[in-house]
Amino acid sequence: MATPNHTGASHSLFILRGIPGLEDQHIWISLPFFISYLVAVLGNSLLVFIIITERSLHEPMYLFLCMLAVADLILSTTTVPKALAIFWFHVGEISLDGCITQIFFIHATFIAESGILLAMAFDRYVAICDPLRYTTVLSHAVIIKVGLAVVLRSFSVILPDMFLVKRLPFCHSNVLPHTYCEHMAVAKFACADIRVNVWYGLSVLLSTVMPDALLILVSYTLILNAVFHLPSRGARQKALGTCGSHLGVISMFYLPGIFTVITQRFGHHVPLHTHILLANICTLAPPMLNPIIYGVKTRQIRECVVSTLCSQ
Repeated sequence: MATPNHTGASHSLFILRGIPGLEDQHIWISLPFFISYLVAVLGNSLLVFIIITERSLHEPMYLFLCMLAVADLILSTTTVPKALAIFWFHVGEISLDGCITQIFFIHATFIAESGILLAMAFDRYVAICDPLRYTTVLSHAVIIKVGLAVVLRSFSVILPDMFLVKRLPFCHSNVLPHTYCEHMAVAKFACADIRVNVWYGLSVLLSTVMPDALLILVSYTLILNAVFHLPSRGARQKALGTCGSHLGVISMFYLPGIFTVITQRFGHHVPLHTHILLANICTLAPPMLNPIIYGVKTRQIRECVVSTLCSQ
C-alpha cells in the first residue's frame, strides 16, 4: 500500500481509507455492501433484460423503469467494487484522474436518476389524470427525447465539476476518509480557494434535483387528488398500488440524500463514520431496493420474471 504523501507537490494519487474509525470492522461492514451490490446487479440486470425482450412491457412506465435500472447499475458499479477492494484487500489507492472519473459518474448518475423519477411521476400523472391522451402524450418518440434530455442534462451540469477538481492543487494529506471520491469531500483537501466548487455544487442541486423533487411533489399531489375522486373502488386500489411503488422508490432516492446534506451542514458533532455510512446508503439503497419494489408490486413484471425463470 502506498505511503501517504505530505510534500508540497500536488498529489496525483489518493488513498481512500474506507470508513474511518471502523477499520477493524471493515470485514463485517463489507457483508451488507456485497449483498446489496449482488442484489442490485442481478435485480437490475434482470429488469433491463425482461423489459427489453418482452414486447408487452414496451410501455412508457416500463421503459422509464428500464432507464432507472441502467442508472442504478452504473451508480452501484461506480462505487461498491472500490469499497469492497478497500474492505477486503486494503487497496485504497486511486489516481486523481480515476477519482475525477468516479466523481463524474456518481454525480451525473444521481442527477439522471432524479430526472428519470420526474419523468416517471409525469407518466403516472398522465395515465391517471388524462388517460385518453396517454399514448399520444407519451409516444415512443417522446420517451426517446426525454431519455436523451435526461442524459444531456446530467452530463452538461456535471462536466464542469471535473475541471473544477482538476484545477485544484492538492498539497496537504492525500488520505481521503471515504469509500469513494465525492466532489466536496475531495475539494476540501485542496490547498486553494474552493468557493467556486462550493457555489457551483450548490447551484447544480438548486437547478436540477430541487426542482425535480418539487415537481414530483406537485405531480403526486394532483395524482392522489384524482385517485380519491375515482368512482370505482377497484380502480382506486389499482392506482394507489402503482403510485405506492413509485413513492417507495422516490423515498429511497431522496430521503438518504436529504439526511446526508443535513448532517453535513448542521451535524458538526456527528461522528465522521456516520457521515460516510449515510453517504454510502445513498449509493447502496436505491439500486438494491428499486428492482425488489417493482418486482413485488408490479404484476406484469412479476409475471414476466416468473415466466422467464421457469422457462430456463
